[in-house]
Amino acid sequence: MNNELKRGSTEMTAAMLISGTIGLFVLMSGQPVTSVVFWRCIFGAFTLVAIAWALGLLERRHFSRRMLLLSVAGGIAIVVNWLLLFAAYSHASISIATMVYNTQPFMLLGLGALFLGEKITATKIFWLTVSFAGMLAIVAAKPGQGFAPESYLTGIALAVAAAFFYAIAAITTKLLKGTPPHLIALVQVITGTVMLAPMTLAAAAPSGPAQWSILLTLGVIHTGLMYVLLYGAIQRLPTHMTGALSFIYPIAAIVVDRVAFGHQLQPVQILGSVAILIAAAGMNLGWKLRLPSTIKREREGRTA
Repeated sequence: MNNELKRGSTEMTAAMLISGTIGLFVLMSGQPVTSVVFWRCIFGAFTLVAIAWALGLLERRHFSRRMLLLSVAGGIAIVVNWLLLFAAYSHASISIATMVYNTQPFMLLGLGALFLGEKITATKIFWLTVSFAGMLAIVAAKPGQGFAPESYLTGIALAVAAAFFYAIAAITTKLLKGTPPHLIALVQVITGTVMLAPMTLAAAAPSGPAQWSILLTLGVIHTGLMYVLLYGAIQRLPTHMTGALSFIYPIAAIVVDRVAFGHQLQPVQILGSVAILIAAAGMNLGWKLRLPSTIKREREGRTA
């Protein structure tokens, strides 16, 4: 493995491990999700401005009208995504919310076909079916200790909705190919700040150094630093390695949830989670089905 691949792998691993601890910090903050997302956007914006300035990216030529409009639209979607996902943690646990949230590649599949004209193949439909079966298994499971059945289903619904809005944000980012991703992220968090300022500033501010340090960590580490690591990795790694290493995130979230809160997945929830992860891996890594007819044609071609 050359130095570029080693550095990219290290950056991607670090970004996914950081992502896996977001739920812990959100719940530890003791703040309403609107407040958590607002302060994450504030501190994230300051961090991303500093990084963009250091990289020489704060040039007017990057900020076209199209870039700003699409980034703001993506910002609205990503902020709604954070609000829904963070709310899901307290209803269905970090583990379950994160696993259901990993249905996002299939939300992106549908939106890509609708808006970008991307083809939906039989293989993609197969992985979608596997993922849906996994989610049904999670829905059918009894909620863990401390979660009422109604709350559990609410958490799952919030995580599904969060995945949908993430896919919308991803579509807008795809439409901005060639724009420095740090600037897209910067416009997104500024958008979130403006969106949530009225309701957050009207409420009581966080109190004590512990709450402020948690919110500062979410903004600087889980937003600013994580974006830099993630985008650095994407630039250095081939797609299949990026996709493979992305599964560190849900695994880290399960470990954190188990260690910090004692939440343990039931067997049927484990099976459902594995199905979702396998399906997401199949989508991200481009695993293809080999039907008997296809294998037969390949053999006939080799013997001809």
